[in-house]
Amino acid sequence: MTKGGTGQGTFFRGMPFRWVGPGAIVVLAMAYGIFWFLARPAGEPVLGHVGQLFGGESVLLYSIALVLVSTLPHVEPVFGGIDHAAIWHRRAAMTATILLLPHIELAANPEATSVGKTLAVIAISGLAALVVWAVLPRWRTILPAPVRRLVRTSLETRPVQLAARLLGGYERWRGFHRLTGLFLAAGFLHGLLDASAFEAVPALRWSYVAIGGTGLGFYAYRELLARHFLPHHDYQVAAVRPVAPDLVEVALRPLGRPLAFKPGQFAMVYLETADGWQRHPFSISGPALEGGISITVKALGDHTARLPDMVQPGMPAVVGGPYGRFDRHRGTAHQVWIAGGVGITPFLSWLRSLDGGLQDDVHFFVTSAGPSPFADEILAIARDQPRLTVHLVDTVKDGRLTPEAVLAAIGTGPRALSVFMGGPDAMLRQFRKAFRAAGVRRANIHREYFQWR
Repeated sequence: MTKGGTGQGTFFRGMPFRWVGPGAIVVLAMAYGIFWFLARPAGEPVLGHVGQLFGGESVLLYSIALVLVSTLPHVEPVFGGIDHAAIWHRRAAMTATILLLPHIELAANPEATSVGKTLAVIAISGLAALVVWAVLPRWRTILPAPVRRLVRTSLETRPVQLAARLLGGYERWRGFHRLTGLFLAAGFLHGLLDASAFEAVPALRWSYVAIGGTGLGFYAYRELLARHFLPHHDYQVAAVRPVAPDLVEVALRPLGRPLAFKPGQFAMVYLETADGWQRHPFSISGPALEGGISITVKALGDHTARLPDMVQPGMPAVVGGPYGRFDRHRGTAHQVWIAGGVGITPFLSWLRSLDGGLQDDVHFFVTSAGPSPFADEILAIARDQPRLTVHLVDTVKDGRLTPEAVLAAIGTGPRALSVFMGGPDAMLRQFRKAFRAAGVRRANIHREYFQWR
C-alpha cells in the first residue's frame, strides 16, 4: 500500500522538483552503462561484455531500490512525495530483474566458478519471485482485457486458491521482501567471482564494488539500525468503531509525545492484536481526543479484514511517521476532491482539521457502493462551509461517477482547476487520463496511492 501526494516545488526554470530524483536515477544508469561499455577490455567479445553490462546495471538498479526504500521519508522532496519514491523503488527493482534475462543469455563464462553459478541461481530465483509477488496485487491494471478474463478463471481453481492463501497477506509479502538484500548480495558476489572483465579493468571492479556495497550498506542500515533512529510514538487503542460492514475506525491515544501530522498524511502503524504485532501503513483520518489520531481501515483480505475482532481498547500501538505530501494547500483557488471507497480517508482528515472557513472553492465528490457511512458527518461540516459543495454518489442507484459528470457539475474551466483524488487505482487512472484530455494541468492533478508494495 502506498500513500501520499504530488509535490509542486520548482527547480531552476520551472522544472518540477519531483523529477530530480527520477532524473538522477536515469542519469546514473546511463552514465554507468556508458562507462562500462567504453571500458571494454581488448579482446573481450562485444556480446559477452554487453551481457556483463546488463548484470552490472541490474546490481546498480537494485542498489538504488534499496537506497530508496531505506530513506523514503528523506528523499520524498525530490520525488514529489513518499508514494512516488516508493513507485520508483518498484520500477528500479522490476527493471533490474528484466535486465537479468539478457544477462543470463549473453554473459555465459566458461570459466565461471561453481560457487558463482550457485549464487547466480539463488539471486535470480529470489529476485524474480520478489518482483512477481509485488506485481500480483495489481495484475488487473497491467494485463490486457482478454488475458484478465483467463486470469479470473484460473483464480477460481483450487490449486490457485491454495497458493493465494499461502502467499496472500501483507505480512507474508513484507517478510519475504526483507530478503531482497540477501538475494542482491548473492548476485553481487556472483559478479565478483565470475565477471571476466574485472581482471583486465580494475576500474570496472571497483565501480561495481562501490555501487553494490552502497546498496548492501543501506540494506544493513534498514534492517539493523534504522529502528533506533526513526521517530516512533507510543500510543494506545482508545476505541474501535465499525462504520460499515467492511470499514472500521480505530482511535489511538498518545502515551507520550504525540505525532505531529498534517491533514492528508499517513503513518506506519504497529498494532498489537490478538494474533501478535501487525504493521501496516494507514492514512490518518483525523485528530482524536487527547491529542490522538484516528485511522480508517478497510478489509483488504489480509489481517486488516480481522481488525475489529483482534483489536480492543487498551491494546498498545506504535506509530511511525508521518509521511506523504497529499496537501490541499498546494492546489488552486478552484478545487475538486474525489473520494472512492476508503479513499475518503485523507479528505476526512482535511475536513475534520478545518480551523475556520475554507479559503478555496471546493466540490467534493464522494462515491460509494450504497450510502456513504460518512455522509452525515460530511454534510454537517458542509453546512458551516459555504465554499464547500458536496456531491454524494451512490453507485448502486446512480451508476458510476465519470470525469465528464464531474466537469459538467462544477462549471469551472479545466485550466483553473486542481484535482485531488483517492480511491481504487483503476478508477484514478481513468480519471487522470480524462482530466488531462479535458485540459487540466498535469501539475494540478494529485492522487493518493494505495499500493504500498
